[in-house]
Amino acid sequence: KNGQTREHALLAYTLGVKQLIVGVNKMDSTEPPYSEARFEEIKKEVSSYIKKIGYNPAAVAFVPISGWHGDNMLEASTNLPWYKGWAIERKEGKADGKTLIDALDAILPPSRPTEKPLRLPLQDVYKIGGIGTVPVGRVETGVIKPGTVVTFAPCNLTTEVKSVEMHHEALEEAVPGDNVGF
Repeated sequence: KNGQTREHALLAYTLGVKQLIVGVNKMDSTEPPYSEARFEEIKKEVSSYIKKIGYNPAAVAFVPISGWHGDNMLEASTNLPWYKGWAIERKEGKADGKTLIDALDAILPPSRPTEKPLRLPLQDVYKIGGIGTVPVGRVETGVIKPGTVVTFAPCNLTTEVKSVEMHHEALEEAVPGDNVGF
């Protein structure tokens, strides 16, 4: 009741996490051990809660596991003979499996919005002698590469990008998710 599950689910949704897996851990500690009734009770309660937040429970894999004993982590467990596996439906298609690793493998990588206009919120600006002014930030949308003409808001300063670097290595282009200096 007072655990962190609700908090984590709300936080995940608020931060834009689109895909969710619910691993119901400590199945070895239920009464009786590996209880199907307890798993179904937790699944029902968590489904109801995540639905209120905004997730579609039909698109969420619920996997009974025991991290301590390794049940249903990498291989299907003989301790859970009643468990037939998980199945999810989402607009990109269906997926199913038995274990936690199967559920992790079914997560779809997020698309990188490279076709949108460049948006790169700045985290810092460095003035480096002999090089010049180096703005630093994370590419959120679009692509930045040498030769790109950029305009900074709100001062409306326009300039051309001379080079793009990530971790002190020059890049031909930077895409969403990259932390760069330019």
